[in-house]
Amino acid sequence: DKKEPDAKIAKTEEETSDKEEEEKSSKSSAGSSKSGWKNWKKKESVSGGEESKITYCHWLLKSEPESRLEKGVDVKFSVDDLKAQPNQTTCWDGVRNYQARNFLRSMKLGQQAFFYHSNCKEPGIVALVKIVKEAYPDHTQFDQKDPHYDSTSRKENPKWSMVDVQFVRMTKRFIPLSEIKAHHLAHKADGGPLKDMMLFSRQRLSIQPLTQEEFDFVLSLEEEKPH
Repeated sequence: DKKEPDAKIAKTEEETSDKEEEEKSSKSSAGSSKSGWKNWKKKESVSGGEESKITYCHWLLKSEPESRLEKGVDVKFSVDDLKAQPNQTTCWDGVRNYQARNFLRSMKLGQQAFFYHSNCKEPGIVALVKIVKEAYPDHTQFDQKDPHYDSTSRKENPKWSMVDVQFVRMTKRFIPLSEIKAHHLAHKADGGPLKDMMLFSRQRLSIQPLTQEEFDFVLSLEEEKPH
């Protein structure tokens, strides 16, 4: 099977098989996660912290901010590129992984997502976007000149979908992968909200769901000074 690249958006994901790959996160030190976790515990105790079955209502969307040619086409798409679009809105096309496609099809109007810069010197979260159009057929699958053309997809039964997203705001600061990972490792040990975050079990998946707890905790990091 081809491996899916570590990023994408509107333009960069190779086709992979339906079979999920098991991937292990590379080792890194847990770092200090105490302040974020302490603040989270306070917030959780105020809200009651009731347990319920996992539901995904937020998302993480990976995109490559640096130029990379795929079949002669530059697949770069940074948050600045999104902000430069009419109404700061674009279609999120080019997804060619079945699990990522199914997540796209699950997205609901108005749901928020993190815009994540990937496959770059320092990956991490740079902005918030929202879903402004639910899943519909991805036009690039039928375009023979597009790097994501799929000759096996039929217009009467398209294989691939996309959504439209709109820029909401930049995060108050850049939240690097290394910092999120430090919290994830600490939470795996302590039972915190990032203990099962998909970013570390399916690293190459370009569309990832987040629980409310995961989204809230990661968003709370923008208020903290970087470690």
